[in-house]
Amino acid sequence: MPKTSTWNATAMPDQTGRTAVVTGANSGLGLATVDALARAGAHVVLAVRDVGRGQAAADTVRHARGTVEVRRLDLADLASVREFAASWEGDLDLLINNAGVMNIPESRTKDGFETQFGTNHLGHFALTNLLLPFITDRVVTVSSLMHKAPGARIHFDNLNLSGEYTPTKAYSQSKLANLLFTLELQRRLTAVGSPVRALAAHPGWSATNLQGRDANPLRRALSLVGNRVLAQDSRAGALPTLYAATQDLPGAGYVGPDGFGEVRGAPTLVGRTAAASDPDSARRLWSVSEEMTGVTFPDLSSATATGRRA
Repeated sequence: MPKTSTWNATAMPDQTGRTAVVTGANSGLGLATVDALARAGAHVVLAVRDVGRGQAAADTVRHARGTVEVRRLDLADLASVREFAASWEGDLDLLINNAGVMNIPESRTKDGFETQFGTNHLGHFALTNLLLPFITDRVVTVSSLMHKAPGARIHFDNLNLSGEYTPTKAYSQSKLANLLFTLELQRRLTAVGSPVRALAAHPGWSATNLQGRDANPLRRALSLVGNRVLAQDSRAGALPTLYAATQDLPGAGYVGPDGFGEVRGAPTLVGRTAAASDPDSARRLWSVSEEMTGVTFPDLSSATATGRRA
């Protein structure tokens, strides 16, 4: 494994012949991830809600040895998730669950879920399980430092936060859910003898358009100032995701920047809170997520030893 202090996207192994799906890929971290994988030779699918914007983003990926394509996916609509997965054919080496919404005003997905939990966790939960019979290498889910926010927990008695919603409470819950999902997914993959690995990553503080959508005007203004002063750019912010996607790391590993407070720096394995490491909470969240989405862990007995569907 290369030293993280010098690791960047040019250190990635050749991705020629590999296929990746990146959700939320029309800007920011997602587009930077697409660009790096395509430059390394991969065929990358931009899974985006707005196909027009996705195609405009794909057109910016130039001088790549790989190829890109755009497909529609709305993670806030389970019918769209099912449609995307049903259209998939062939092996999928890498699924990167990157898309997300952050600190937005209270709203609901098409299926009636609180939007941050529904998009950031439930949409990716459903997508991953529906695509899992095709996945041959790994699933990388993008979490956040906000999983460590004071009081962050999974509100099992009120997952939609009805009557107690705040944008930051909802966001931290969804990002904690990403880590618990990764933990339980890896446990299940190991239990059935699958070689597929589940990992998580966080970008530190990276300047993206997420901060500009904060529901709180003061916090939005402070975040935008922080973007200019403290944040990494999107290419640096994507490095933990790329590291998790391409390096030989343990299942359920969590990658983030190696600098002070994990705000910025080169990618390395990092720790997580006790709440994000609780196997009982992870199993409980998985069960509840199956009930909410109607999507369950697939029977992988029809897959080959390399994780492919027979």
